[in-house]
Amino acid sequence: MEINKTLIQEMEFHTVVVGTGAAGFNAASRLKQYGVNDIAIIVEQVNAGTSRNTGSDKQTYYKLSLAGKDEDSVLNLAEDLFAGQCVDGDVALCEAALSTLSFYRLVELGVPFPCTEFGEYVGYKTDHDRGRRATSVGPYTSKIMTQQIEKDVRSKQIQILDRLQVIHIMVEENEVCGVLCLDLKSKDELHYVIIWCQNIVYATGGPAGMYHDSVYPESQLGSSGIAFAAGVRGKNLTEWQFGMASLQPRWNVSGTYMQVLPRLVSTDSDGTDEREFLLDYFDSKEEMLSLLFLKGYQWPFDTNKIFGGSSIIDLLVYQETIIKKRRVFSTTGKILEIRRLYLRNYHQRLMSI
Repeated sequence: MEINKTLIQEMEFHTVVVGTGAAGFNAASRLKQYGVNDIAIIVEQVNAGTSRNTGSDKQTYYKLSLAGKDEDSVLNLAEDLFAGQCVDGDVALCEAALSTLSFYRLVELGVPFPCTEFGEYVGYKTDHDRGRRATSVGPYTSKIMTQQIEKDVRSKQIQILDRLQVIHIMVEENEVCGVLCLDLKSKDELHYVIIWCQNIVYATGGPAGMYHDSVYPESQLGSSGIAFAAGVRGKNLTEWQFGMASLQPRWNVSGTYMQVLPRLVSTDSDGTDEREFLLDYFDSKEEMLSLLFLKGYQWPFDTNKIFGGSSIIDLLVYQETIIKKRRVFSTTGKILEIRRLYLRNYHQRLMSI
């Protein structure tokens, strides 16, 4: 295929950052702070990233405990991160050690994390955490973080190359030398932009496509495949959490949503034969409601919480929707929103591709 060279633009930077979520903006800001001046951010659309467009009833920021009498340490946090078996120990230790530095930077940039009159940044337990390391500014914590870091980036006059889609990472002799981008601003003809660089910070998020029929906004697909195609090793990837989710709207079924003790009912595919199916599996309604309530604190699926624990709810919903081919709805109160629930895990997602 011949490409009209007049439709190719070339640029050159020392370092490029791909992505304008909280991670991408923060990487660019820190690099500028540490003396990397020849830098640019590449993004398909500044306001379209996952950090800005996902939420939960209490979206959580995770860090070392900074309040109260809880005993915590960098080593304790590193051990908990390492226990997930998705990160090397040295990386876990760095993440734990730098968690407070990163957190206080967000505070200084204006993210209004709650604190006491004495300056203690209070926390709460989340998921499988043994301490109170979590904090939140509400359902759109990551959006607020992104907005505040973006202000810092723009104040430093870091160049943002908007409406460019990275379609190929260029490698020569096993080293990155640039990226090939599609210019999305062009309407009539295909325009390409080659950006030569020595370093790439690839901050595009994980493979959100595996959440195709779960939590993520439909537009969020990630772009890890481009990095893998260029030879990047898939190591120290984020530990993904799986659990029930609402599809309308696309929202984690956790926190306050489960703690109002909704009824879970299933129907045939045509909406008939409505029944409160969970009652078939418990000795009493009180036991069922207790485990529903716990799902608010223990949203991710956990094999250790199947027998006598809240994760049995996930399995029962999975069985009802995937095995029995029924539809599951949750009702809060009498006639409040009715939401379809699914449990999908990574293996089922791969099998369906």
